[in-house]
Amino acid sequence: MEQQAKRINLIVATIVVAQFFCISVWFASNAVVEDLCLHFNLPASYAAHLTTLVQLGFIAGTLVFTFFSIADRMKPKWLYFGSAVLAALFNYSIVFELGNTGFILLFRFLTGFFLAGIYPVGMKIAADYFEKSLGKTLSFIVSALALGTALPHLIKYLGIGLNWEGVFTVTSVLAVTGGVLMLFIKDGPFRKKAQNIQLKETVKLLRNEQFKLGSFGYFGHMWELYALWVFTPVILNQYLDFHTAYDFNVSLWSFLIIGLGVIGCIVGGRIAHNRGASKVAFASLHLSLICCLMFPFVFYSSPMLFIPFMLFWGIVVIADSALFSSLIANSVTRELKGTALTVSTCIGFGVTIVSIQFVGILNSYFSNPIVFVIMALGPIVAIFYSRFLNR
Repeated sequence: MEQQAKRINLIVATIVVAQFFCISVWFASNAVVEDLCLHFNLPASYAAHLTTLVQLGFIAGTLVFTFFSIADRMKPKWLYFGSAVLAALFNYSIVFELGNTGFILLFRFLTGFFLAGIYPVGMKIAADYFEKSLGKTLSFIVSALALGTALPHLIKYLGIGLNWEGVFTVTSVLAVTGGVLMLFIKDGPFRKKAQNIQLKETVKLLRNEQFKLGSFGYFGHMWELYALWVFTPVILNQYLDFHTAYDFNVSLWSFLIIGLGVIGCIVGGRIAHNRGASKVAFASLHLSLICCLMFPFVFYSSPMLFIPFMLFWGIVVIADSALFSSLIANSVTRELKGTALTVSTCIGFGVTIVSIQFVGILNSYFSNPIVFVIMALGPIVAIFYSRFLNR
């Protein structure tokens, strides 16, 4: 029994590390966007566009994967490995400088496309091993998402003399390494392979009440999460521009604000294991909503209050992510878990495009902290639907 527990723990650890390495390509451009804009003579608006293209690619990938039920028909670890290698290839391709800035957007799009075979498939692999404790397990998977997203900021901070090409190189090598690690994972005991393309079954998801409630809660959560992650360096730079007497390293604090979401994921997952995923998600949404509404006031405070506030926001904003994913996975039959997670993730990232662009446009016109209150719309919607999950 003890040996079995150790084996399961090793599997979880392998999945988490693989996700951590592979997700690092997601925000590689976001960490060095100023260097990219300077090197390629791009306007500042490219900051939002580069992230948006990754999100669009991810959505396109999840649509293809969903239409062909790829995540439920192929061996998950091989799908994950192939996607990791291709995501790494297109992430690194920017380094070749092909002379047309349109290639930068194309490569970011293709990187996002193959991330669709990484993030939701990693959750699918975990779902094949766990049912009752899925929420707790997915909390570790999503914590890898937070750390992987933050990692390029840390690479930039630690890489003294490391240029933007170095950030893309390191993240690509990590992604391939993560793909190789996943090859050591065998099929889980709860995996049930789908034999055919399941369009009818996929459509039935829309009539599944628990799936819809969990998904709408997830969509609201995503509206806020990625807008905060994308604009964290922007917020910190605007803070320093306004408070000229203060100074701190933006890359380091961007890493910490995003990366400390690990605490929210793990603590939220542990509490949810005893109290229930919907209740903990509901509480987390309220905390992140309070942060959204308080931000314009805290922005004008000293770093002694501002920095801890941003760290706390980074922790609570993602604490409910794994919980919604577990609610979605547990709302469907075994053979549809991969498709359900892919569908909800696809739509959720579609929501992030709208929020990122909306916040970006408002901020470019007004450049005022009140702009970021618009992120509160996400947790408000999610709280509304989470009430019914509690019932």
